[in-house]
Amino acid sequence: MTNYGTNGPSSGHGQHTNGAAVGDVEQQPLLGRKPASLSRTGRCRKQMTAEVSRSYADLVLLLCYVVTGLLDSASTQVWGAFVSMQTGNTVYVGLGIASIFYPPTTPRLYKSGISLLSFCVGSFFFARFHRYFSPKRRWVLCASFSAQALFTIAAAIIVTVKPAPKDNGAVDWTVLLPLALVAFQSCGQAVTSRALKYNALTSVVLTSIYCDLFSDQDLFKFENVERNRRAAAPALLLLGAVAGGLFSHSSLGIQGALWTAAVLKSLMVVIWIFWPAEEDVDS
Repeated sequence: MTNYGTNGPSSGHGQHTNGAAVGDVEQQPLLGRKPASLSRTGRCRKQMTAEVSRSYADLVLLLCYVVTGLLDSASTQVWGAFVSMQTGNTVYVGLGIASIFYPPTTPRLYKSGISLLSFCVGSFFFARFHRYFSPKRRWVLCASFSAQALFTIAAAIIVTVKPAPKDNGAVDWTVLLPLALVAFQSCGQAVTSRALKYNALTSVVLTSIYCDLFSDQDLFKFENVERNRRAAAPALLLLGAVAGGLFSHSSLGIQGALWTAAVLKSLMVVIWIFWPAEEDVDS
């Protein structure tokens, strides 16, 4: 007579479903396995594709003012042209054009013209790079500042291996090429300020900051974040300018200023890697 239920002898199949194996089945989650945690590559990808938070990001932009002061003071002292502040270069180009009618033509016409052109071309490419891949994405900011550091390193290598002629009026490739490289990368800072919505902190203009600072109706208010930013920007640029002047007058020369700027730009890459991500509103 055939037994039904669990009282009778169980078949091998029954042992699999009702025997010891049942305990194993009961221990499984009702909804199946838990999803595997993200691999290291997956976590890294998620980290690098996140949008960075704007909170306190102005601190990085303020650090860029130190770099601007450092490079502009050293470049004007040694090369006779700015690499960041293109208002000054525009004036130099104007004076250079005027000198054509009253020779000799000043070499600043070529140096400032190269710097101005390189800055404009750099702005064209950096802005489109940020716009195409998302302005605040972490890997975009890291790539932008890595490029800035690499251009600065390339210029530093040139002036270290092949120093420019002693004559400040010389127009040589050892001056024009590093000048163009540094001017090309310097616009990346300004583009980043636009990407992070800190439009006033371009790090290449001070005149408008001075105007906004001293026309602020809350200038003497104890708590005024905007006032603090505007006051810090020229102070930090001045600090960098003093350092650049010291470099250019020392045995290190403009090479020291360029290598220091490259280190600071590389530090900014590391900062962006670990900068907090923007909170996900959907989470």
